[in-house]
Amino acid sequence: MLILGLLPIIAAIVLFAMRLNLIGIVLAVLGVLIIFFSGFRTVRPTEKGVIERFGKYLRTKEAGLTWIIPSFEKMYKINITEQMVDIPPQMVITKDKLNAEVDAVVYYQIKDVKASIYNVDDHRKQLASLARTTLRAVIGNMTLTDANEKRSDINDRMETVLDKETNSYGIEVLRVEIQKIEPPADVQESMNKVVKAEQEKIAAMDMATATETKADGERRAEIKKAEGVKQGLILSAEGKAEGIRVVANAEAGKIKVVNEAAQKYFVGNAQILRKLEATEAALKDNSKFLVDTNKVQTIVSDAAGVTPVMKGKPAK
Repeated sequence: MLILGLLPIIAAIVLFAMRLNLIGIVLAVLGVLIIFFSGFRTVRPTEKGVIERFGKYLRTKEAGLTWIIPSFEKMYKINITEQMVDIPPQMVITKDKLNAEVDAVVYYQIKDVKASIYNVDDHRKQLASLARTTLRAVIGNMTLTDANEKRSDINDRMETVLDKETNSYGIEVLRVEIQKIEPPADVQESMNKVVKAEQEKIAAMDMATATETKADGERRAEIKKAEGVKQGLILSAEGKAEGIRVVANAEAGKIKVVNEAAQKYFVGNAQILRKLEATEAALKDNSKFLVDTNKVQTIVSDAAGVTPVMKGKPAK
């Protein structure tokens, strides 16, 4: 762009020498405008601009419009948004001497654009290499089972180590995510069998617990049923006892009334009362006795206080 702006200026100088001043002035102004406008640079909100003059750091420009001297100054735009570095899969030997293929990603953000350019050759490449080394060191101190179960711990330890080691790079490690930890096929198959056996064991224990619970419920139901039968028998027995008590009380009342009537109406006639009672009992039981009708009539009449009328012909 500078050359494009210098050409009209050189032509203007030649025209001035040829005394074509008006055309020379126009070309000179055109050249200056081209050079001036070629120095404008735009920095987006997601970037920061590092400006150098003759290869030396000059200043850092925030988002917006800026102007630099063309060809004398140069601006590098640095992305300051969150970025991701994919860690290529690698084989890691765990603490229990097993090989595992591990893959991870690192999320980071540039905080110091000047340091990210001048303190490290290529911060992305350096970060990826450091992450691979750190990942091997962290998982190498863990068993394969622990590595699979404690991925969050691995992520936290990786983040802490990388953030500390890359502090001079001008970047901040935001988080580390383990994508996969895969053992060899034969080890994976053995692990699947172990997991299946554990699941079957848990299922068997659950079935045993359910059976025990069902048996306990049935036992409790039988106990409740037996208690209900027992309570019913008790209530039935109490009802019968109460009935017997009522009947006995009634019989006692009856005897009392009979005794009171006997003392009131049959005083001195106990023999006649006994005969009436015997007769009453015989009639209830449908017993057959040979008795003198005249005497029975006399006894009944005497007990009722009635004098029997003799049947026969009236006296003339």
